[in-house]
Amino acid sequence: MNAVVGGFDDINKAAPEPIYQQIKKTIEQKIAAGEWTAGQKLPSENDLVAALEVSRMTINRALRELTQQGLINRVHGLGSFVAETPRHASLIELQDIALEIEQRGKRHSSRVLALATVAAGADVALQMGIAVGAPVYYLCAVHLQDDTPLQLETRYVNPQAMAEFIEQDFTQTTSTAYLLEQFQPDEMEHIVRACLPDAHTCEQLLMTAGEPCLQLIRRTWKNGQVITYVTLTYPGDRYDLGARYATNEYRMR
Repeated sequence: MNAVVGGFDDINKAAPEPIYQQIKKTIEQKIAAGEWTAGQKLPSENDLVAALEVSRMTINRALRELTQQGLINRVHGLGSFVAETPRHASLIELQDIALEIEQRGKRHSSRVLALATVAAGADVALQMGIAVGAPVYYLCAVHLQDDTPLQLETRYVNPQAMAEFIEQDFTQTTSTAYLLEQFQPDEMEHIVRACLPDAHTCEQLLMTAGEPCLQLIRRTWKNGQVITYVTLTYPGDRYDLGARYATNEYRMR
């Protein structure tokens, strides 16, 4: 047995139970026993094929079904990992993703893909209440948890309200943290949708084309003016969106 793939000694190719089911059961038991912990990388498909002397199709089916059960996550180009409890993005308050990640005992980092002044297209102009072609600040960044991409941020900011936004180093602080230091929002709008990733999103979040995404689209106002319009995209199997609030604050409609 390959030392990297120890603990599969109970696999019996002569047993009536399908081999992929036996492999699944072994992995489930390792996770349940805490032998493999949340975020830990599983042996690669190549290692499992070589050590267990079974077909890649058999290994792939076992891992695919474990992914569907929510026990593991498969990250394109990186491998399979024991699933963690999904991270929650709030629908009713602004939260800094760096703090969310660090509060879980993980390491946050970010890559800035673009930070520039651009001309507002028709959609951005409509969403921000400005003229088509008006200058806006544009930020595109990827946020990572322990080097695994977790969020793709696409943000537009009104330069008349946040003139110094363009000068910030968003590898050292997040745009959310910076904006919260500058103003207290009067109003926010949240739209949540499921979608399939485009090629750019697949590349940045290490996803395949058929994997679902969750998107949180948020507009934030101050003094009747849209300050920022942002789309936050998450891999569907690495994040969820939720809210909790006191029901006596709302009336049934």
